[in-house]
Amino acid sequence: MPPPMGRMMRANQHPEKADFGALKKILIYCKRYLPAIIVAIIFAIGGSYTSIIGPEKISDLMNEIVNGIITGIDMDAIQKICLTLLTIYIIGAFLHYGQQFITATVTQYTSRRLRRDIDTKINRLPLKFFDTTTKGDILSRITNDVDTISMTLSTSAANLISSLTLFVGVIYKMFKTNALLSWITLATTLLGFIAMGVILGVSQKFFNRKQADLGRMNGHIEEIFTNHNIVRAFGAKGKETDKFMDINDRLYDSNWKSQFLSGMMYPIMGFVGNLSYVAIFIIGVHLITEGSSMVTLGTIIAFTIYSRQVSQPLSNFAQSMTQLQQASAASKRVFEILETPEMEDESAKAEYNPSSIKGDVEFKNIKFGYNPDKTIIHNFSASLKAGQKVAIVGPTGAGKTTMVNLLMRFYEVDEGDILIDGISTKSMRREDVHKMFDMILQDTWLFNGTIRENLVYNQEGVTDADLDRVCKAVGLGHFIETLPDGYDTRLDDALNLSEGQKQQFTIARAMIEDAPLLILDEATSSVDTRTELVIQEAMDKLTTGRTSFVIAHRLSTIKNSDVILVMKDGDIIEQGNHKELLAKNGFYADLYNSQFVVA
Repeated sequence: MPPPMGRMMRANQHPEKADFGALKKILIYCKRYLPAIIVAIIFAIGGSYTSIIGPEKISDLMNEIVNGIITGIDMDAIQKICLTLLTIYIIGAFLHYGQQFITATVTQYTSRRLRRDIDTKINRLPLKFFDTTTKGDILSRITNDVDTISMTLSTSAANLISSLTLFVGVIYKMFKTNALLSWITLATTLLGFIAMGVILGVSQKFFNRKQADLGRMNGHIEEIFTNHNIVRAFGAKGKETDKFMDINDRLYDSNWKSQFLSGMMYPIMGFVGNLSYVAIFIIGVHLITEGSSMVTLGTIIAFTIYSRQVSQPLSNFAQSMTQLQQASAASKRVFEILETPEMEDESAKAEYNPSSIKGDVEFKNIKFGYNPDKTIIHNFSASLKAGQKVAIVGPTGAGKTTMVNLLMRFYEVDEGDILIDGISTKSMRREDVHKMFDMILQDTWLFNGTIRENLVYNQEGVTDADLDRVCKAVGLGHFIETLPDGYDTRLDDALNLSEGQKQQFTIARAMIEDAPLLILDEATSSVDTRTELVIQEAMDKLTTGRTSFVIAHRLSTIKNSDVILVMKDGDIIEQGNHKELLAKNGFYADLYNSQFVVA
């Protein structure tokens, strides 16, 4: 059996490193869009600049009005200043729109590319990855985590650029206007930055936990809902509900702590901004009453606006940092998939045509373990001729399905070799090895599509006559004739297929593919005895002239096999046909006779 599900998840379940290292990978990932990003930055700088010079013009306007009260208001000057302000803000609005448009475009292209690369990557990952990671966790990374990254790039990244530009520009203008009031504003701002740094250091680990717990939640829900009938049948509702509540409580805890801590940044920055206002008014009014020529009413109003513009990027920083923390945790999980070691690239290997394969198969001193420290196939050797029907039998856990996984190259052997027609499967491409086999498992797989689409899956040139022949052979002919749309009937929950019918469909699909080698792993375990006889007759026709491997616990179904390999604890302990093995009166005979023992 493969290693327990979720082992890899537990290893990465609660990463505690509080940094933004994973975001660097996203930035590198976006480098192909560098020209568009540069344009967006230029637009952001331009938009921020219009916001910076606005208060200066407002200060000029207020000074002009104050002076005009005494000497007479110059309406031409005021009109000129107002037109300048209107022009500045119109240009600023255009630049902000351009920045948001470019950012949104780059973000969606990046998200689409991330999902595409994950999909491509999944097809290159070894089966061990899927044996050690729940489906729900993988889906969570593709959907929730990528969406989190997308949302952050479209909002926080753009806001950070604008906020940084605005902050630097406002500080420059403030010092140019009045150094004393600028230092007062910076002193209060420094308090905000210190608080932000402390909060970020504490809250990042909770964002990491939140994303990991969300993956665990999705994995648990997917697993339980998929097997809901089993849970109800075994009365495990209470136990599974307790598990769900435990995961939900952990998710609540990490989510609450991350949101609470990050949520503190916004009111702190608001307090810092208000504190700056108070300090500016107190010091500014004091300087005016003392008769200082360095400060005017226009200066105080301009500094009030500047202070607001300083607190605005600080608030944006606080909000953006919250989203960046989530994106950092999400990026870490996404790139765990993208950086997982892939199967060996086999594009340089020669292509083998499945139709040219005769079907001789040889296992040479196979040793294998799902984990390096535990070998479960110790020294497996067998030589099988083309066209033989080979049965692999043995108690549960003997290594029968593992041998099939090795034969199909779902896993690589640790030692030894597997040869097909004298050629090592290691020298073949995996996809060519897969094309050589029809594989029928005890677990059925049908997708939401028509009967025709399910039967001819990934095959071309299949006619209705071919479908009729195969469906009649497996006992589906009458069932399909009763359907209103025949082969164009959609397979969904409304059709209410039995497990036996689903298995018949999967067997028919394999018969249509007509590969030179065949694997049957408990293929008739879900059908009744009568249907089994129909399918068994079809299997006899299907296996004629093809090397076939049959795994079955009901030994009565493999009595006509040419060779029976009896496995126990990862080794072949007996080999021969049914009569020969019964005559030996050994382990196989005990297995066979135990079927007829009445307790």
